[in-house]
Amino acid sequence: MLVERVKYIVWAANMNRAVLFYRDLFDGTVLKQNDVLSEVSICGAVIGIHGGGEGKQTWTGLSFQVQDVLQGAKEVVAAGGRVSREPQEEAGEPPHLAMCIDPEGNEFMLSRKR
Repeated sequence: MLVERVKYIVWAANMNRAVLFYRDLFDGTVLKQNDVLSEVSICGAVIGIHGGGEGKQTWTGLSFQVQDVLQGAKEVVAAGGRVSREPQEEAGEPPHLAMCIDPEGNEFMLSRKR
């Protein structure tokens, strides 16, 4: 099978808000945008945003590796998201994980290289 492209789909009740969140927070590039399906490219990966979401909290499996998880968590909140598990030090090392939720209820991780 020849795979042409891989994208990960999340749901959105408010398409414009979701596209702006991923574009602005992660410095993404909008590849396509309409009320049914939008696409944002982030670091070479494509996030597909499907309309019709209900805003319920849903674990996505998405993880974004960043240099500073503490700063990243602050930026998530500033962009309109939430932090459901604050970054915490582990064994005296800087935090390596934060659980976050986008404005549409899609839960994702911020992590740093260990």
